[in-house]
Amino acid sequence: QVQVVESGGGLVQPGGSLRLSCAASGFTSDYYAIGWFRQALGKEREGVACISSSDGMTYYAESVSGRFTISRDNARNAVYLQMNSLKPEDTGVYYCAAGHLDLRKRLQLSAIWDSRPTYDRWGQGTQVTVSS
Repeated sequence: QVQVVESGGGLVQPGGSLRLSCAASGFTSDYYAIGWFRQALGKEREGVACISSSDGMTYYAESVSGRFTISRDNARNAVYLQMNSLKPEDTGVYYCAAGHLDLRKRLQLSAIWDSRPTYDRWGQGTQVTVSS
């Protein structure tokens, strides 16, 4: 069974950096996506970034493009989200999610990476607070 566990959240000042980690294991397929989502208080959960297991393609929300970087370490079954130049509006609970990609999803990933139904397993979330 696929499991995902996030870590690395905390309190950081505006302009600072944090790196979130996602330990993802139990995959029975070579084709899956790992996504990072966040949810601010009173707002809907939104996609932040995604990486495809098969080709390493990455996708980002416009609000974080150029500041956040998603990467993977297959040997460690880990995916990271490096967050730089953090802003107060980046505050929220960050979730790691994993989803098996059938052929249809692989072909449409650029359009559906930030859609919650794309993912089957979710972590418990880690709090990120950007404040002075």
